[in-house]
Amino acid sequence: MKLGILTGGGDCPGLNPVIRAAVKTAIKESHQILGIRNGWKGLVEAETVTLDAAAVSGIIHRGGTILGTSRTNPYKEPAAIEKAKTNFKKLGLDALIVIGGEDTLGVASKFHKDGFKVVGVPKTIDNDLSGTDVTFGFDTAVNIAMEAIDRLHSTAESHRRIMVVEVMGRHAGWIALHSGIAGGADIILIPEVPIKMKEVCDVIQKRLDRGKHFSIIVVAEGAKFDGHEVLFEKKLDEFGHVRLGGIGELLAKRIEDMTGFETRTTVLGHIQRGGTASAYDRVLGTRFGEKAVQLVKRGEFGKMVALKGTEIVAIPIEDAVKNLKTVGPEYYDMARTFFG
Repeated sequence: MKLGILTGGGDCPGLNPVIRAAVKTAIKESHQILGIRNGWKGLVEAETVTLDAAAVSGIIHRGGTILGTSRTNPYKEPAAIEKAKTNFKKLGLDALIVIGGEDTLGVASKFHKDGFKVVGVPKTIDNDLSGTDVTFGFDTAVNIAMEAIDRLHSTAESHRRIMVVEVMGRHAGWIALHSGIAGGADIILIPEVPIKMKEVCDVIQKRLDRGKHFSIIVVAEGAKFDGHEVLFEKKLDEFGHVRLGGIGELLAKRIEDMTGFETRTTVLGHIQRGGTASAYDRVLGTRFGEKAVQLVKRGEFGKMVALKGTEIVAIPIEDAVKNLKTVGPEYYDMARTFFG
C-alpha cells in the first residue's frame, strides 16, 4: 500500500515521534509512505516528500514537524477540495494518516465521508479533543508552564509583586489547571469559568492578611472578562477563529487598580509548544504513530487513535471532533481548594 501522512494546525511537541513511528511501522509492513508538506495545503498543491528510514533518523528529539504545517481548510473553497481529491488519486495514495487537532481532524472526517480512506491521530497541547484521555504535547506544555511558574515565585516574593502568567487554552483550561496546581499557583482562571475580580482580589487580600506579600495567578488565554474573550485582533483564520491575546495584561491592570499591588504579566505563548517533547509525549506519539498504521492495515478507516487508560484504541474521528473536552466543575472545584 502507498500511504500519505500530513500534520496540520499549530506545531506541537511529539509530532516528529508520530511521523517516525508511522514511517518505521509502514516500512516494517512493506508499505510506501509519502509525506504531505504543510498540512492540507500540501495535498491541495501536491507538495510531497518521500519518507524512508533515513528521512526519520534522528528526529524523535526534534520539536516541530519535519513535514511543516498550516491552518489550511480545503473545504473553504470548492476548487481547493477538488484539487485535494484529485491529487489524492494522482499520487496513488491508498490511505491518508492525518495528524491534527479539532480543525485538521474535522477536515479529515469530511474527507472520509467523501469516500477517501483516512485515519486520524489527535494532536493538541490544549488537550481538548474528546475521546482520548490525553493528547501528545500536553505533558510538555504543562511542564514548560510549571517551570515558568516555579521561576516566577522567587521574583514575585523578592519584589512583593503579583505575577500573572498567561498560558495557552482557547476554549479549555487544562494547561492552566494542571500547570497551576503543579506550580502552586494561588489563583487559576480558565475559559470555562467567567473571571470574578472580587474573588481574585479577595484571595490576594487573604494572602496579605497572612503575611504573604505576593501572589501567582495563572490565566488561560481564552478566559473571559464580562462574558467575552480578549482579542489580539478580530481577523478570522480559515477555520473561523479569532486571534486571542491580552488577557494577562488586562487582568494585571485590573488587579493593580483594585488592590494597589504592583502587578506584572508573563505571556508564555509559543514557548509552550516549541522545542523538544517530554519523554511521556515521545512515547505516546510513538504509540499513536504505530497504531495509526495498524488501523490502515486492518482497514479501520474514519477512525482516530486514542488513549484510554493505558491502552491505545480506535474511535470514530467524527466523535472526537463533535464536542470539545473542557474542564468540568468538579475538577475546578477541587483546584479552588488550593487557591490562596
